[in-house]
Amino acid sequence: MGIVINQSFRNTIATYLGFGIGAINALFLYTNFISDEYYGLVAYVLSAANIMMPFMAFGVHNTLVKFYTTFKSKNSLNSFLTLMLFLPLLFAIPAAIVGHLAYDTIADLLSRKNEIVRGYLWYIFITALSMAYFEVFYAWVKVQMQTVFGNFMKEVFHRVGAMVLLFLVYFNAITIDQFFIGIVGVYVLRGLIMMLYAFAKRLPVFKFNKIDRIGAILKYSLLIILAGSVATLILDLDKVMLNSYIEPISVVAHYSVAVFIATVIAVPQRAMHQILLPLTAQFLNEKNKKALTDLYKRSSLTLFVISGFIFLLIVLNINELYRIIPSEFSGGLIVVFLISIAKLFDNLLGNNNAILFNSDYYRVVLIFGVILAVSAIVLNMVFIPIYGINGSALATFLAILFYNSIKIYFVKLKFQMYPFTKETLKVFVLLVSLVLLFYFWEYPFNPYINILLKSTSVALVYGFVVYRLNLSADISEVFNKYLKRK
Repeated sequence: MGIVINQSFRNTIATYLGFGIGAINALFLYTNFISDEYYGLVAYVLSAANIMMPFMAFGVHNTLVKFYTTFKSKNSLNSFLTLMLFLPLLFAIPAAIVGHLAYDTIADLLSRKNEIVRGYLWYIFITALSMAYFEVFYAWVKVQMQTVFGNFMKEVFHRVGAMVLLFLVYFNAITIDQFFIGIVGVYVLRGLIMMLYAFAKRLPVFKFNKIDRIGAILKYSLLIILAGSVATLILDLDKVMLNSYIEPISVVAHYSVAVFIATVIAVPQRAMHQILLPLTAQFLNEKNKKALTDLYKRSSLTLFVISGFIFLLIVLNINELYRIIPSEFSGGLIVVFLISIAKLFDNLLGNNNAILFNSDYYRVVLIFGVILAVSAIVLNMVFIPIYGINGSALATFLAILFYNSIKIYFVKLKFQMYPFTKETLKVFVLLVSLVLLFYFWEYPFNPYINILLKSTSVALVYGFVVYRLNLSADISEVFNKYLKRK
């Protein structure tokens, strides 16, 4: 776990920096510098692009990681990498042609409730394509066990770009239309910078020789398109569907703020996943069951401890946080609770996704993904008209609960591995106890001081118990190194 902890720590810092900037954007700048309507439109465009991204990438970012270590000669590896660079165009080019020919029909469908969406559909396509090739070039360096710079670009760069653009709007240096063009430009620039970095690490040598197991590679790419898009789909589908069921589009902005607050819990998983993915693929290719089992359990426990702490900070401070941001955005309390629990469950799975995506059972992930997508769509259709944004959150929560439970059971069935240990139960009891202890404990000061005091109190108690009971050997090791330096 040494390389995992090392790069995960640096990735976590970058990811939290990105989320910190994102928090400033989402909670303060977007809510004050542009109207609710345009904020909702930004959320819709980016969510739709996120849903399209896995299709645009044609599964290459997963395929590259899975098969990279199986090629032993330079010629075969160069031919494989050449294929990976051009494969996304198989979807992107036809999609562009269909979008051009059927633009009015697509626009009529997507703008039934909110006409403002009609003029921004090409923004979705260009952003999705830029996101897709960014992921391809990021995977290019992941297989070199280099994840830190890519993670910085993934988590920080576009948020800084959005912040700059928001200030330019605020000072009337650019119009709102130029702001949207700038947002798309930030994602295009991010992809180009990632390409230059990836090629600096390994310059492509274009070879068009016959590739061994080309059928298996293409089959994997086709199947993983849907399977690999599930994690992205589940938290963006609801925003897209809200646009179709509820008007005005500003409701999407209110929902987006609540979801952003909750998804901060996903930061440790996102940071650790960057290095867990290639390591898991390596252990599977080497058939190293012992190392894989150890990685499964330790990644699950470490992520549960870290994300559990973030869960506490969010849930215990949410009432004070909603006192800080504009009042029209404060109706998402239930959304925060439901999505927070769902993201905590995601962290508990450890490298479960990496095991499934890189094993011979990846086809089953496709089936699970289709089940999840269908269930999420149906649940949103049922609950949004009844409960509004709370209904969308409930649909997402139930879909993730069902999906993750299936994945845990399947890995146990095929690999005889559980991510849970007795320490998992101890952490769970600790989390429940601290929620019951601190939720109704309020300090009689302004919201900022209350958040600071309660967060400090929770951090001291949680950190002491985790370290004292040695709930995670990896986290205790980090504590010990820090204490020795002191």
